[in-house]
Amino acid sequence: MKKLVGLFITGLLLLSSCGSVPLTGRRQVLLVSDQDVITSSLTQYSEFMKEAKVSRNQAMTEKVVRVGRNIAAATEAYLKANGLESEVAKFSWEFNLVQSDQVNAFCMPGGKIVVYEGIMPYTSTDDELAAILGHEVAHAVAKHSNERMSTQLMTEYGSAILGTAISGTSSAVQTVANTVYGLGAQYGVMLPYSRKHEYEADHMGLIFMAMAGYNPNAAITFWTKMAQGKSGQSPEFMSTHPSDANRIREIQGYLPEAMKYYNK
Repeated sequence: MKKLVGLFITGLLLLSSCGSVPLTGRRQVLLVSDQDVITSSLTQYSEFMKEAKVSRNQAMTEKVVRVGRNIAAATEAYLKANGLESEVAKFSWEFNLVQSDQVNAFCMPGGKIVVYEGIMPYTSTDDELAAILGHEVAHAVAKHSNERMSTQLMTEYGSAILGTAISGTSSAVQTVANTVYGLGAQYGVMLPYSRKHEYEADHMGLIFMAMAGYNPNAAITFWTKMAQGKSGQSPEFMSTHPSDANRIREIQGYLPEAMKYYNK
């Protein structure tokens, strides 16, 4: 009986916590409030930035900031034009370039984006850099971190005590946040997103970069260079990230839609 009651409560909780992703319309379960997600992630972000070494390359840093701000502005304009003004207030965009040979970038909830110097050689143009930053901005707008934390909560706490676990938010959410974000600066902060989230961020990112005036076709050249520059890549089934070949194929399918937003 207790199990049935727990499942019933969980069902109601899940129904009341459903949302939808802008642009794609995909339904998602968000059990944690936006404020709690942002607060918990800011702790990890602050710790990361204390340990990380900020890039000394002024030209590359200015490039990251300029392209990032352009995409953020276009994204906010889209949200406002589609009745999502309340979402805009949740973002406080920051674009950082840090010293590291890692070929990587990540975005924390609330719009805190970090790019590693190691990925910059693959971005010979602003358009190619926009493919990266559009993708990272999309993760924030789509609230993929909230989804990951919500899934982790359901996994760790189970249906019987899920409502209790998130009602107070603090301890349960922080514990999950530490799991999702809690890696040292030398390894990066974010655990890999699911393939579903990666493909969705690619899709949305192409549109956001196009809205900002960057050519979405550059995503193909960027990922082609990434594929050519890697050695010993793990098969896709061994990773939550899509393989480069599959990613490029999916991006090619998104391009016709994205090009509708691109004004040369």
